[in-house]
Amino acid sequence: MEIEAVSEVTATLVDSIAALIPQLSSSAAAPRKGGLQRVVGSSATALLIAKADDIVKGMLTLAVFHVPTGARAIIEDVVVDERHRGQGIAAALVQNALARAEAAGARTVDLTSRPSREAANRLYRKLGFEQRETNVYRFSFGK
Repeated sequence: MEIEAVSEVTATLVDSIAALIPQLSSSAAAPRKGGLQRVVGSSATALLIAKADDIVKGMLTLAVFHVPTGARAIIEDVVVDERHRGQGIAAALVQNALARAEAAGARTVDLTSRPSREAANRLYRKLGFEQRETNVYRFSFGK
């Protein structure tokens, strides 16, 4: 298995990610090619995929951004195909993202995970993430 940052959005990649999205969110629509190209083409984000034998088995998005207090990073949209879970794929993706964030000068890396995702929460703690005592707020447009 290899972890790579996507540099080109192909039809096969679009289809692979479209198959992963329902395993991540029941309400999110699968991105189209143009949406993925915006992620891949941004200097602030990296779309990382785990693949073996040309099959995408998982993905995550790493965003690194700068604020007055320093560089920060966020990991979003971590998902491993349910057929390939329990093989260390999520850990490999997150560790790769952490290395990239550190290399980019990020002081911290944040991520969120629903409490119901027990295996994911165990993994994040095992990898060294600490649960923060904070409130997370969200503003939604168009509701």
